[in-house]
Amino acid sequence: MAAEDEQRDEEAPKRPNERLGTGRALLWTALSVPFPGSAHLRMGRRRAGGLILGAYLLGIVALIAAVVWLSTHGSDAVTVVAALAVQDRWLLGAMIAVFVVAILWLSIIVHSWSITRPEGPGIGHRLLGGVTVLLLCLTIAAPSAWALHAGYTAYETLGAVFGGFGEDGLPHDAADPWNGAERVNVLLLGADSGDNRYGVRTDSMMVASVDTASGDTLLVGLPRNLENARFPEGSALAERYPEPYGFDLLLNDVYQTVAEEPEELAIDPRVPDPSADTLKKVIGYNLGLDIEYYAMVDMMGFRDLIDAVGGIQVRITEPIPYGVHGGVLEPGLRRLDGHEALWYGRSRIGTDDYGRMGRQGCLIKYVAEQVEPTTILTGYRRLAGATKRTLSTDIPQTKVPAFIELADLVTDEGRMSALQLSPPQVNTANPDWDEVKALVQEAITGRAPVDAPSGEPSNSPTGESDLVEDTTAEAGAEETPESDRTEWQDYTGLDEPSPADPGRQVGSEATDLDMLCP
Repeated sequence: MAAEDEQRDEEAPKRPNERLGTGRALLWTALSVPFPGSAHLRMGRRRAGGLILGAYLLGIVALIAAVVWLSTHGSDAVTVVAALAVQDRWLLGAMIAVFVVAILWLSIIVHSWSITRPEGPGIGHRLLGGVTVLLLCLTIAAPSAWALHAGYTAYETLGAVFGGFGEDGLPHDAADPWNGAERVNVLLLGADSGDNRYGVRTDSMMVASVDTASGDTLLVGLPRNLENARFPEGSALAERYPEPYGFDLLLNDVYQTVAEEPEELAIDPRVPDPSADTLKKVIGYNLGLDIEYYAMVDMMGFRDLIDAVGGIQVRITEPIPYGVHGGVLEPGLRRLDGHEALWYGRSRIGTDDYGRMGRQGCLIKYVAEQVEPTTILTGYRRLAGATKRTLSTDIPQTKVPAFIELADLVTDEGRMSALQLSPPQVNTANPDWDEVKALVQEAITGRAPVDAPSGEPSNSPTGESDLVEDTTAEAGAEETPESDRTEWQDYTGLDEPSPADPGRQVGSEATDLDMLCP
């Protein structure tokens, strides 16, 4: 019996002999915000106070260790964190942890006031204590609510933008996310729609072929005005538009053509966006590539994405007119906001579609180089909102962490090059698709296919008569010997040996973007 009485005395709260006044009670309650458990220790509740304060200090040590690890491992550590932050189970786990810690912390604050407040204070003291405790609770509740909202925003965005688990029909292995493939091919689409035009046109089409081991990336640019697109054998499009005449519209019309009759023309009408999925397979068929995924960004929404990451730094060598109000992007090293970056990649005043394609390739390079994982993590709320509004893709959510790591590899170690399927190397009016496939394979592998056509005269690059070439050759004969003339001089008849447009490629070989983009 004596032992039981001694145990009860030990577990009972031990208040000091003197009573705490309201002011001192509030001070000890406030101290429980930065040092939870301190009020319990002050009031003699050593076990509870020691447990609470010990757990808190252990958490602080773990947090400091995480910060040290992030600082010592640099961008690699940030990439790992970013990869974890886009996985459902980690997001849900983090949200649950924040919620539980917040509830426990709030309970400790309230209980600290409960055990320290004086007995029987007046109504004024009770009111003062209640308001103060409420404000102290808000110091924990507000940031916790912000963190929970941020986690929910990321969770909702991932679910809305990316496909569910395994939607590509392939098994997912985190250790080998590409299933042994040496390259992963993604179709990048810029969709241009507006009140002044009917439907959606994919005016920007580019295939990013990435080496999964080295990060080397080839951007294959497809002009919007490519004609006579072929369609996979047995597809409804191939039956509707049979060869040799085939599709009588431009390549950027394929999306809208399928969108008007998805059940009849789509290769797979069951997917969320049958038009984009069909365009992906059509372009892959014409290039001789297995294109696994697509990502489509609304061109106007592209502005919001650039603003969300704080803009892009670009060196402009020549004035670029843009817009309908006479705006000009002046030469110099400038940081472009979303509106200016949109027009940098969209303007064709004083140039053509192919010059615009070149600048779009440069934009991808600049984004890859300048948008760090830390930028994404710090600006993820704006980025999540812009992404949800403007991006659609068939990349499964399970593959997103692998793509983050691959993007980091491309930025840190990979080399980016471009192959534009534009004149003079490709006749957009009547492309030789077998030759196009050979060009793409040579750009990827560094060697021409064994069965590639050779020794055959190339098509006229623009479908125009040979009179243009003869005239331009004569015009430049006085200043440049025929043997020294470049493809660009022969194609344009100009004296300049190469185009002034940044990123504008000339020749059938892929060119390093570091050479094309200032």
